Amino acid sequence: QVQLVESGGGLVQAGGSLRLSCAASGSIFRITRMGWFRQAPGKQREFVAAMPIGGTPNYADFVKGRFTISRDSAKSTVFLQMNSLEPEDTGVYYCWAFGPSNYWGEGTQVTISS
Repeated sequence: QVQLVESGGGLVQAGGSLRLSCAASGSIFRITRMGWFRQAPGKQREFVAAMPIGGTPNYADFVKGRFTISRDSAKSTVFLQMNSLEPEDTGVYYCWAFGPSNYWGEGTQVTISS
């Protein structure tokens, strides 16, 4: 089993930045990919960014170079640096890990005011 705990959400004005963190624990040796999804009110959960352990990240088109995913060398924490935030980025951001099952954190709220 893998446990994921997100942090770093909050309320910022449009144009601002936030850095989300996701700490993994448990059977982290099983993890092959980690990433972030988000869910806006009334919408389905959608992919934001992901990276294979030791591989190249990939991003949703709407990121448009504004977000950067990274992880620490010990593999246990993944980050999402979000710049130039827009009100449309508001939602609950979920950390995800694959290895070989899907694991999810409980989410962290991100609210962008206009």
